[in-house]
Amino acid sequence: MSRAVLALFLPFFGACSILAAGCSGTGSAQSRGAAPPRRVKTVTVQQDTVRRTIDIVATLQASEEVTVSAEVEGKVSRIRADLGDRVAAGDVLVELDREKLEYRYDASRAALERARARYGAEGQNGEPLRPLEATPEVQKAAAGLSQAEQAVKRARELSRRGLLPNQQLDDAESRYRAAAAGYEASLQDARNRRADIDAGAANARLAERELRDALVRAPFGGYIQQRLVAPGMFVRVQTPVMSLVKVDPLKATGEVPERMAPWVHVGQHVELRVDAYPGAVIAGRVARISPAVNTQTRAFPLEAIVPNGDLRLKPGTFARARILSGRVDRILAVPVSALQYRYGVNRVFVMTGDRLAAREVKTGDRLGERMEVTSGVRAGDRIVAADVEQLADGLRVTVDQ
Repeated sequence: MSRAVLALFLPFFGACSILAAGCSGTGSAQSRGAAPPRRVKTVTVQQDTVRRTIDIVATLQASEEVTVSAEVEGKVSRIRADLGDRVAAGDVLVELDREKLEYRYDASRAALERARARYGAEGQNGEPLRPLEATPEVQKAAAGLSQAEQAVKRARELSRRGLLPNQQLDDAESRYRAAAAGYEASLQDARNRRADIDAGAANARLAERELRDALVRAPFGGYIQQRLVAPGMFVRVQTPVMSLVKVDPLKATGEVPERMAPWVHVGQHVELRVDAYPGAVIAGRVARISPAVNTQTRAFPLEAIVPNGDLRLKPGTFARARILSGRVDRILAVPVSALQYRYGVNRVFVMTGDRLAAREVKTGDRLGERMEVTSGVRAGDRIVAADVEQLADGLRVTVDQ
């Protein structure tokens, strides 16, 4: 019976022994596998002096751009400039047919000379016009009025003395009134003829202007950006014929965040970089600043003038612009690699003994490989300098020397 019981319990005791051994082994492994401190590199937060710069995206534009249009209608007879041509202010770009305009000008000049002739012998061939009272018709009427006035004065005196019948006095008065009316009529006629001269002169000037406008000229010096007409094409008033741009200097346009408004002033230096010329720094200067902020972007427009004497820059080019402000501040800055960004929050890890303390920080401007920190750390704090993505608050660390 004892052998049977012993045989029954031997497997049970063996299993317990194995289980106990396994449990003992697990505990030893846990003891041997305790995580060592994480090795990190640190940097000390220090105060620094920085000259503020403002980095913006800009677009290069022509300093002047215009679509030149015809001011008279007519058929294009000749193209004097084409795509890419350089022109000076006043250069002829397009010639319109002038034949009809020349006829109209000649007719207006002839009409003007006829009006001058009707007004009087003087005043022809561009000479100064005589006064109204000096025209022959008015002078003749004035002489008649003077004679009638003297006659009526004598008649009144004789009538007062009883030496002239009333009928003769009435006749003298009638002749005087008729002479006065004739004088006023001659003056009015002279005024009308003078008005005809003025109207004729205006028509002649208009015809001369239309004749000049048949030569479409460049309003300023620049380059032809686009030709919009061809020989033989009929154009009407305000039909575009050429697109003209001034590319020296150019202007760089962009927007500056509203919080940086106190840093920006007219006259500040601007450094521009474009993809077409890697490594090249192109100098410019702030020329204009908008007085209002764009409510959609919370930024205000700005223009900088960029010299382009060698014409290597083209309007429409994308540029990265850095405005060199005159503002100098004392700031705290940390390496960009020291920042851990999680859930919309930036954190750094400060050494407290052999453990890390995660601190939320607020950042300012990026300064190359450093980031301005406006709150969350103090000068003298030792923080982890890099490889912070896997770090956590309270983690035990050791510092690489």
